[in-house]
Amino acid sequence: MTFALNHLGYFYLTYLLLDMIKSSAPARIVNVSSGAHAMGKINFDNLNSKGLFIGWTAYGTSKLMNILFTRELSRRLEGSQVTANVLHPGFVATNFGHNGKGLCPLFVKWSQKRAITPENGAQTSIYLASSPEVTGVSGAYFYQSKIVEPSKEAQDDDLALRLWQVSE
Repeated sequence: MTFALNHLGYFYLTYLLLDMIKSSAPARIVNVSSGAHAMGKINFDNLNSKGLFIGWTAYGTSKLMNILFTRELSRRLEGSQVTANVLHPGFVATNFGHNGKGLCPLFVKWSQKRAITPENGAQTSIYLASSPEVTGVSGAYFYQSKIVEPSKEAQDDDLALRLWQVSE
């Protein structure tokens, strides 16, 4: 379910809109990932996490997929005047995890005190969608409106291509 919602949803929506986006160039595609991508690991033999399902690991894997998808999309868009970037919004106070099992809801409630507001979490998305400072920048991972380096696995162009091919 996490694979379908958090990765294939991005992939398919972008696929459906891509011709229109290209015809509207210059244009920008902005995807939201998470710093949780660093705990993700893609198992191409079990993309739906059948069997032992660990929610945070599945979430991290789907966020890794968002970065890899954006890297490959950016590569495919070279020369089109359409850019694709991905971001980590920060730890944002949302209802995510409140319905979890075990200690998860208590941890979420405790940690929300350290979270940023949704308005602050949206700032990098707004920056990537509208700032002249990132005109022509594509395939990058941003945090707090700055390019940052994602995990080593998130920089693997062969992995990005394989994920794209499996997603088609």
